[in-house]
Amino acid sequence: MKKNNVWSKLKANAYKALTPIIWLLKKTGITPNGLTTIGYFITVFSTVVLIIGAELGERSDYRYITWFGIITLFGGLFDMLDGQLARSTNKMSKFGALYDSTLDRYGEMTMFLGICYYLISNHYFLSSLFAFIAMIGSIMVSYIRARSEALGVECKVGLMQRPERILTIGITAILYGIITYSFGQFKVTVGWLPFPLIENISIFTFPIFIMAILTNITAIQRLNHSRKSML
Repeated sequence: MKKNNVWSKLKANAYKALTPIIWLLKKTGITPNGLTTIGYFITVFSTVVLIIGAELGERSDYRYITWFGIITLFGGLFDMLDGQLARSTNKMSKFGALYDSTLDRYGEMTMFLGICYYLISNHYFLSSLFAFIAMIGSIMVSYIRARSEALGVECKVGLMQRPERILTIGITAILYGIITYSFGQFKVTVGWLPFPLIENISIFTFPIFIMAILTNITAIQRLNHSRKSML
């Protein structure tokens, strides 16, 4: 409960800070669905950056992941703005909510596609596996909530909801770039391991490993919560 209260206060403050932007958007006449669409294509662009990095960059080139993180957070901003704009202009609709949720799922799967593609191309096979597991968990967290609420049960329990996932990926990608730029490459090896135990990109991939665990735990928590509510 304490965590939820803290997170709610942070979101409330963030939305308050976006009020001037909402005011400007209202002046432009753009619709909430238009913002949702823009946010999705920004996410697609972040994936394109990773694919270009996988094809043209070197394994130690941190710039592509860094820019991916910046663009991902920028795209996530639109996910906050579209709902706020809908409420402030009284343009909330059932289709708008469905459209937003649909593009959120497409966007998240596209984002993980880029991450997996980049990691596999640079021979981070284990990390790419965890990224895929994190994607599965992320989709199931959203699916269980949607299916439960369709059956009349509110289901928002657990960690690693979509805002937390986007923030985790975006911030750690940028942090990876800042640390690598500031301190250069580092690597910790263990003789019997065929790959480094820790290296620069671990700043980005280790949180994805944690996300792979927490998203699936959250999915199980939501399933159990729904089971208890339906008994």
